[in-house]
Amino acid sequence: MERVYQFLDEANTYYLATVEGDQPRVRAFGTALLYDGKLYIQTGKVKPVSKQIAANPKVEICAFKGGKWVRIAGELVNDDSHDVKVAMLEKMPSLKAMYSADDDNMQMLYFKSATATFSSFTEEPETVAF
Repeated sequence: MERVYQFLDEANTYYLATVEGDQPRVRAFGTALLYDGKLYIQTGKVKPVSKQIAANPKVEICAFKGGKWVRIAGELVNDDSHDVKVAMLEKMPSLKAMYSADDDNMQMLYFKSATATFSSFTEEPETVAF
């Protein structure tokens, strides 16, 4: 999982895919945190993406850097613990302009039952589960 997190962190931007009814939805994200042995992402509870994840927690992420990419498939689980919110805000201080660990909008989500596949055009894919 450390390798997956490091790839996301170094890529800076990844694309999160959800579904809304029968329509796929994809958007750019940049939040990733490895905390207490779990891979977290962050969003706002008022955003459509939060409602899509609540309706169907199965998501995929894709990030690309240096001619390689990783695809992560799994389920996201909500975690409202104060400590993980503080950890994300410390890692990414720019979020403090929009979120607080004490507000009811900041949403932390971690992957469960996830599979990450590292790929490139020149190497065989490598899959890890976490």
